[in-house]
Amino acid sequence: MPSRKTAIVTGSTSGIGLAIAHALAADGCNIVVNSFSDTADDQAVTDAIAKHHGVKTVYIKADMSKPAECRALVAKAAESFGSVDILVNNAGIQHVAPVEEFPIEKWDAIIAINLSSAFHTIAAAIPLMREAGGGRIVNIASAHGLVASPFKSAYVAAKHGIIGLTKTVALELARDKITCNAICPGYVLTPLVEAQIPDQMKANKMDRDTVVRELMLDRQPTKEFVTVEQVAAAAVFLC
Repeated sequence: MPSRKTAIVTGSTSGIGLAIAHALAADGCNIVVNSFSDTADDQAVTDAIAKHHGVKTVYIKADMSKPAECRALVAKAAESFGSVDILVNNAGIQHVAPVEEFPIEKWDAIIAINLSSAFHTIAAAIPLMREAGGGRIVNIASAHGLVASPFKSAYVAAKHGIIGLTKTVALELARDKITCNAICPGYVLTPLVEAQIPDQMKANKMDRDTVVRELMLDRQPTKEFVTVEQVAAAAVFLC
C-alpha cells in the first residue's frame, strides 16, 4: 500500500494548477504534474516540487482535448505510484468573442478541455478510487459556472457544465467514500486571465484599467484578484 497519497493535477505547470500541486505536495502527497507541451521547463517545474517538498513527482504529458490521452494520464499515474487518491481537474483555456463571431474550433476546444476532459479523467479514476476504498475529486470551476459574462459563451457553458458534472458524480459516489467538489473562484490573476485582457479591451471597447476595474474586480468583494494560493488552500481543504 502506498505510504503517501497520489494526486493528479491537470494543467499544473503554471497558475492555479501549479499552486495546487505545491500545496498538495506540502501536505505530503506525491504529485503527477501535467501539461500538453512536454518541455524542459515542464520537467524543471516537476523536479522543483519534489525537491522543495520532499515528495515524489512525475511529469505526464497529455493533451486534455483528446479523450484517450485524458484516460491514459490516469492509468500512467497509477502505474507510477500505485494509486490515484486525489484528482484535481484544473486544465483550462479561454477565448473572448461575440457568439456570432466565436470560432467553431475555439468552441470545440474549450468544451473539450474545460469540461469533457474532467468527465474522462473522473471516469478513469473512479475504479481505482473504489478499489482503494475512497478518494477525492476536485474540479476547478469558476464564478462563471454560476453567473455569465458577455463574450465568453464557451467558457461559461463549460464551467456551468463542470458544476453539473460535479453534482452528479458526488451523488453517484456518495456511498463509495469518494467526494467530488467544485471550487468557483472569481478572477484570479493567472496567465489565462492576463491573456484575455486584450480581447476584453477589444470586445468591450475599453482600456486595460477599465477592463480590470469594471469587468473583473467590480463584483469581487475585496476589489482585488483572488490569489492562486487561496484557491490552492481550498483544494487542500477538500482533500
